[in-house]
Amino acid sequence: MNPVLRSSGNFAADRRYDYARGAAAEGDHAAAADLCEQALELAPEWAPAWFALGEARAALGEAPAAEAAFTRALACDPADSQGAGLRLARLHGESPARPPDAYVRDLFDQYAARFEEHLVRDLAYRAPEILRDAIERACQGATRAMRFDVALDLGCGTGLMAREMGRACAKIDGVDLAPAMAARARATGLYGDVEAGDMHAFVAARPAESVDLVLAADVFVYCGDLASIFAEARRVLSSGGLFAFTLQRAETGDYTLGEDMRYAHSRAYLARLAADAGFETLVCDDVSVRQDRGVDVPGLALVLVAP
Repeated sequence: MNPVLRSSGNFAADRRYDYARGAAAEGDHAAAADLCEQALELAPEWAPAWFALGEARAALGEAPAAEAAFTRALACDPADSQGAGLRLARLHGESPARPPDAYVRDLFDQYAARFEEHLVRDLAYRAPEILRDAIERACQGATRAMRFDVALDLGCGTGLMAREMGRACAKIDGVDLAPAMAARARATGLYGDVEAGDMHAFVAARPAESVDLVLAADVFVYCGDLASIFAEARRVLSSGGLFAFTLQRAETGDYTLGEDMRYAHSRAYLARLAADAGFETLVCDDVSVRQDRGVDVPGLALVLVAP
C-alpha cells in the first residue's frame, strides 16, 4: 500500500510524480528521484513528492539525502499521513511506540475498497481462520463452551473477523481507525455497533468486567508498545474472558519496526505483558497469517484468559 496521494494543485507536478512512482515500481530509482525533484521544483511544499524522493534516495543507498527528504515531507505534513516519521525512525534504527494516527487512517481509507480482494488473493491472508481455530482450542482446553455474550473486535477492518466468530457471539462491537473501513464493517450487519476511532479509547470507554471476548486480528502490527491495550483488555474482561490476537513475530527485543512498516513483537515481550496485566496464556502458536511477495511472514496467535 502506497501512502495516500493528494494532488499538488499543479498538473505538471502531479504528472511527474506519477511518472516517478512508475519508475520506482520498475526499479529505476535514479529516474524516480530525478522526476520527484522536477515535481518539487513546481510544488516545493508537496509532502507526497518529498516522501517519494526519500524512498528513492533510500533505495539508492543515499541515507543522508533520504533523511533530508523525509524530514521535509514531515515538515510539509506535520500530521504525517505519509509515514515519513516511521521512515526516519527506520533510518535511525529506532522503533517508535506507535505510528501516527493520520498515517494508519489514511492508509486504510484508501485501501478499503480493495481490502478483502487484495488480502485474500495477493497476501494469502488467513488471520480470522487462524484466530478462530486458536479460540476453539482454548475453549476446549478450558472445558468451556465457545459462546460469548459480548465481544469487541479491535481494528475490525471490513468485518472479516465477525464473519468467522459471529455465530459464537451474541453481540460484537467493532472499531477501526479508518472511517471507510468502519463503514464497510457496519454495512455487513454483523456488528451491534461500529465506531471509527482509536481502539484504546474504544476499550477504555467500556465498563470493567463487561466483555467476554476481545479480538485483534492482524491489528497489533500497527502498534509497537502494547502495554496499555493489554491493561485495558484485562480491565474490561469478565472472569474467564478471552483476549485473542495475531501479530508478527520478532526473535529478539520487545518490538521492532520492519522494512514493511509493520511491527513485530517477541514471545518474551508478550509473556511479560500478559503476566503484568494478570492474564494466563492458553494458546501461543507459531503461525503465518499472510505472505509478503509469496513468502510466509512469521507470526504468532495467542489466546489469553482473565482468571
